[in-house]
Formats: sequence, structure tokens, C-alpha cells
Amino acid sequence: MTLKECKKEEKADREFQKKFKFEGSISVLTQMMVDPAATEKRGGGKNLPLRRGEILDVIQFTNREQILCRNSQRRYGYVPRAVMLHL
Repeated sequence: MTLKECKKEEKADREFQKKFKFEGSISVLTQMMVDPAATEKRGGGKNLPLRRGEILDVIQFTNREQILCRNSQRRYGYVPRAVMLHL
């Protein structure tokens, strides 16, 4: 990883912590997959755009309805638990 990529990731992580009021280090709890039968949803606000079959890193189980996740493009957002499957 180059220095430029590393700084870009650090900046994205700082923006995530500010936007979601997340304190502490960002660690992946587990990985989950978006249900292939789910309808694709656009992101908006604090919601993460979903693609069927996509594997997401789970950052935090926020409540019964939503999970805070990160996708492969290092974008963060909330995802409904109803469309997530355990790997």
C-alpha cells in the first residue's frame, strides 16, 4: 500500500468516525453477505448502497433493525438486518 492510499484510508476512517459518532478503533466483528434474493437499494444519508450477494464487514451491531457495515470500497453505512445472511 502506498503512502497516498494509506492517507486516503485514514481520512475516510476519520470522516466515518465523525459522521457516525463512532469512538475507538474501527475493528471488523464479522463478515456477512447481502441476501442474493433481496432487492438492490440505493444508499442515502447514512445508509449503505446494497448489491445482491455483496460481502460486507460488520463494524457494529447497532440495534435490532440495523447493522453498521463497510463495503469493499471502504464506504460505511447502515444496512437492514433483514437483508443480511451469516457466512
